[in-house]
Amino acid sequence: MFLHRPLEEKDVPVICAMPQSVDELFYMFPKAAFPLTPAQLTDAIEQRSDNTVIELNGEVVGFANFSRFDFRGRCSMGNVIIAPSARSKGVGRYMIGCMMELAFGKHEATELTASCFNHNVPGLLFYPKMGFKPFAIEERQDKKGARVALIILRLPKD
Repeated sequence: MFLHRPLEEKDVPVICAMPQSVDELFYMFPKAAFPLTPAQLTDAIEQRSDNTVIELNGEVVGFANFSRFDFRGRCSMGNVIIAPSARSKGVGRYMIGCMMELAFGKHEATELTASCFNHNVPGLLFYPKMGFKPFAIEERQDKKGARVALIILRLPKD
């Protein structure tokens, strides 16, 4: 049903269309300006590792990568997004499973982290179901300059 593979250049425009609002893009890629452009995404992915897409019936429906990837240290997920049409269909669970395999297998990481803004309720409810536990909060600003909390969650290697 699901398939994962490395990002290809042809996937970039598809991923750019996934964030449907300023808030959704902020959750996925806080530094980007809405709408997400191929240039913005390409700049980000060039600085990251394990750019991974998820396909459902041949259609790209998810994307994630590592913003930090320390061998035998910490891997931190970034740019996590699921296509609106594929939400609540198990894509997130599959994607996080793939990223766990990369972190704990390829990178031999001791832990995998994810970050979620305080108003991203679906994300905050999802990550604990996958075993992540909050361990830090950082103050940030949203696109309007308002104070927001970035909640960092951790999943230690079993």
